Amino acid sequence: MKAMITGASSGLGADMARVLASKGYDLILVARRKERLEKLKKELEHPKKGFGITVEIILMDLCGTFNCMKLYNKVKKENLDVVINNAGFGLFGEFSDTKLEKELDMIDLNIKAVHALTKQFVKDFKEKNSGYILNVASSAGFMPGPYMSTYYATKAYVLHLTEAIHEELRRDDSNVYIGALCPGPVDTNFNKVAGVEFSLKGLQSYEVAQYTIDKMFKHKMIIVPGIQMKCAMFGIRFLPRKLVAKIAANFQRKKGSKNG
Repeated sequence: MKAMITGASSGLGADMARVLASKGYDLILVARRKERLEKLKKELEHPKKGFGITVEIILMDLCGTFNCMKLYNKVKKENLDVVINNAGFGLFGEFSDTKLEKELDMIDLNIKAVHALTKQFVKDFKEKNSGYILNVASSAGFMPGPYMSTYYATKAYVLHLTEAIHEELRRDDSNVYIGALCPGPVDTNFNKVAGVEFSLKGLQSYEVAQYTIDKMFKHKMIIVPGIQMKCAMFGIRFLPRKLVAKIAANFQRKKGSKNG
């Protein structure tokens, strides 16, 4: 059994690697930060862990279709069972003030990389009629997000793309699974990169990873960890879109002011 995880050097990506390692999966871990990947590899392959797995690390920046295809071509013969598209980042600020270059990098990573890798592995997995693809979206994908507008929009893309592919696979009676992880706040390095601080207490990353992997193997299409976030996502379905945008704007401004 073998799994590949992008954005695996820290946070949820690293913890999902730990969970899969405990289940006996050999791993291919992809990220930009060499030291963190090497440290994680050493941890997971340590004899005292007792996992008995192998870990391959691939240093790659997935901001760009060329690198996505380079990664795919490198691993396509590995007979992967699980692919987790976790790499991504956020950015806080008014749309008129945030840097276009940074936003386009975000679109490349959060959307294009997920799209390209999902497309290639859906094709491969359909051929053998097995495999798991997990796309890491966000609770942000369910609503507009003033002050983090581009990030929220990218996660909506990931969520809706995943739902659509899931239905296509269902209609084909395929055994291939695809699902979307849609967490709320999680205690990871995401906040620092995005430039925000959450008002709600974040869930523990490893617990979210355990919950996520369990639900993935149970073929849950949309995975929302935590009862608070489940209730919130259910509640916004009944609110007018304008009100949802106002609530999200107030929530985002609180995050920004705490960090500022």
